[in-house]
Amino acid sequence: MRFLLKLQTIQTKALIPFNYQYPLSSAIYKIIQAADREFASFLHNTGYGEGHKSFKLFTFSDVRTPFDHRGDRMQLRTGEAELTICFYLPQAAETFIKGLFMNQHLEIADRASKTVFQIIGVESLPSGIEGKERVVLQPLSPIVVGRKNDRGHYDYRSPEDDDFGECLYYNWMEKCAAVGLPVAVGDEEPEVSIEVLLFKNPPQQRLITIKGGTEAETKIRGYTKFRLAVSAPVEMLEVALGAGLGLHNAQGMGCVEIV
Repeated sequence: MRFLLKLQTIQTKALIPFNYQYPLSSAIYKIIQAADREFASFLHNTGYGEGHKSFKLFTFSDVRTPFDHRGDRMQLRTGEAELTICFYLPQAAETFIKGLFMNQHLEIADRASKTVFQIIGVESLPSGIEGKERVVLQPLSPIVVGRKNDRGHYDYRSPEDDDFGECLYYNWMEKCAAVGLPVAVGDEEPEVSIEVLLFKNPPQQRLITIKGGTEAETKIRGYTKFRLAVSAPVEMLEVALGAGLGLHNAQGMGCVEIV
């Protein structure tokens, strides 16, 4: 389930940090919580899956708006912006989700600046799957892929690394299993393939800081400016488009669309 949010700033000369993902994720949770505390608590505290591994199964794109660099800030050139937000939810929840966001406010704030956006439009977006089992995916936000080392931390992988597709596949299948899809039946596995498509220039690397300036500060590394040719059953493609690919989806990583 995918939506295009059209945003309008409340103030002029709006500034947002380049590392806006965490405050934006928090703002999205606040909107959901104000309307449905049970659903918000489920997304934030529980997620899908059992045991130590659970998934929020929603993601959002980069904020799309023209801007100028102002140190570690983005100064918006206009008062308008767009954001794609995705959920892995039954289609019957579409009207409910649209109603949650329409005419609400999104506040992107840290210790240095605060900008408030009003959501002036919520448009349902088609997934683009329509029975396809082979698609080409374009990242709308950095895709974060990693392999855990002996210390339990992630060694982040680039799309140019040989094991990038393997790590991406493993995380994707964990999400599919969390929602009850049969990722393996006996010795048979669904036919899934991931091919990294590189452009002439190398993929663009971005280092994103989460919870900056706090004891819980974390830096994650993601990549854009590449594509993925993916073959999978439709149900699994719906997970990828609704929940995102790779790690840290609820922090706005791994949002993709079909080219």
